[in-house]
Amino acid sequence: MFSCTYQVERIDGDYVYLRQIGVEAEPKLVARALLPAEIAEGTYLLYEWLQYTIIEAPIA
Repeated sequence: MFSCTYQVERIDGDYVYLRQIGVEAEPKLVARALLPAEIAEGTYLLYEWLQYTIIEAPIA
């Protein structure tokens, strides 16, 4: 099973920039419709089984 943790870096209209925790890379651009409605800048997300879920803190 593939999973990774992201932090919402910026919300830009219908799109959201996600920064993967622990990886030095460009932010990932994702359609806001694919994410939980409750997100805000700084929210942590777990990507697992093709779904994003809000988590309290990054999983190490």
